[in-house]
Amino acid sequence: MPFTIAVVGTGYVGLVSGTCFAESGNQVLCVDVDPKKIEMLESGGIPIYEPGLDLLLERNIRERRIRFTLDLETSVLKSEIIFLCLPTPPGEDGSADLQYVLQVAHDIGQILQRNPDAGYKVIVDKSTVPAGTSELVRDTIRQQAPDAEFDVASNPEFLREGHAVEDCMRPERVVVGTSSPRARKVMMELYEPFVRSGNPIYMVSERSAEVAKYAANSFIAMRISFMNEMANFCEQVGADIDEIRVVIGSDSRIGKKYLFPGIGYGGSCFPKDVRAILKTATDHGAELELINAVERVNHKQGRLFFEKIMAHFDGKLQGVRFAAWGLAFKANTDDVRESPAFRVIDLLIEAGADVTAYDPEGMEGARQRYGDRIRYGAGMYETIRDANALVVLTEWNEFRNPDFQRLSDGMQGNVIFDGRNLFNGEDVAQRGFRYYSVGRPLQTGVEEG
Repeated sequence: MPFTIAVVGTGYVGLVSGTCFAESGNQVLCVDVDPKKIEMLESGGIPIYEPGLDLLLERNIRERRIRFTLDLETSVLKSEIIFLCLPTPPGEDGSADLQYVLQVAHDIGQILQRNPDAGYKVIVDKSTVPAGTSELVRDTIRQQAPDAEFDVASNPEFLREGHAVEDCMRPERVVVGTSSPRARKVMMELYEPFVRSGNPIYMVSERSAEVAKYAANSFIAMRISFMNEMANFCEQVGADIDEIRVVIGSDSRIGKKYLFPGIGYGGSCFPKDVRAILKTATDHGAELELINAVERVNHKQGRLFFEKIMAHFDGKLQGVRFAAWGLAFKANTDDVRESPAFRVIDLLIEAGADVTAYDPEGMEGARQRYGDRIRYGAGMYETIRDANALVVLTEWNEFRNPDFQRLSDGMQGNVIFDGRNLFNGEDVAQRGFRYYSVGRPLQTGVEEG
């Protein structure tokens, strides 16, 4: 039997989750405080780039299974399940800022107090939050509505940007944290259509669910930082990280995912979640030495890549023209939050370089950050016009097989710095370019002259 669901917050997680809940037959009310965003969504517009989401949203708007509103009270009263999909931005000390989550919890408490016949509600933390947040949300609501009938659960999302619709509709696993049998039954019924292929639903405690998200992201970040460390080591000893990646990825204890070296991880999850778990550990008197090292390696990686650029140009970048391919933190998203591409571009600007950048989806985010401090190309080949060097910073598919003759004809220089190991060094060298990558021979190609 379908549920009526309120999704509070129409950011990345809220919009994807709400649309997918509607796709499985539920009635979904998406709530936000931004009138312009609600107006855009009601007309079928999408404020984020996520492959496949536009078609799914259009269908569910047409079928009247999803609606968008500014009215929190009506949405709460009509709904059996209320998802909190609110931002938890990092504070200066790395801690997750819970002000938005707790403010909405306070508002829900007041709504339930004003409406004593509202009925039973399951309030679900979908946001990434530190251990103990479920209790804070419950206590905040209870302070406002002592007699209300509700439970609070934690249901962390494991969405990969660029694959979020697939991850939401066919999750590898669903994690629900609740100590309430009644809430457990509701959440099992909600997610049953999503796991018909047999993937598991894990019912755990609230705190275990909250920590599980941080642990998962920290572990993946650790794999990325480990491979970047190995890549740097390979350059010193003359090994090839691509060959090593294949060998260790074939080990069933390790697996193939997240073994690609590069210029570091970024985005809305890994950097924030690593810092948050470190702050939580500090607050509880624990020391996470390995996770501390993960963060240090990640901060270092962009600078090490930049040092290759500096070495090639003998430390003199003033006035050197760079074309930058890639601004988003990874391909198939417009998300530029904590993008490692920005770390490299920042260093180029500081050194006096002239940067022209292009990204299929991340241009607006770059404009907000850099303004007129860099130039913006209308396409990948326009961006390289008269450049002394090309730097590849995001692994978009359209960058993987460029027309090297057009590069040669359009650039002034003949050097490529590949921060994502998209190209085969020998092939690039045969086309007349000097080539630098990550974790492979330090440089290949013809001498400039």
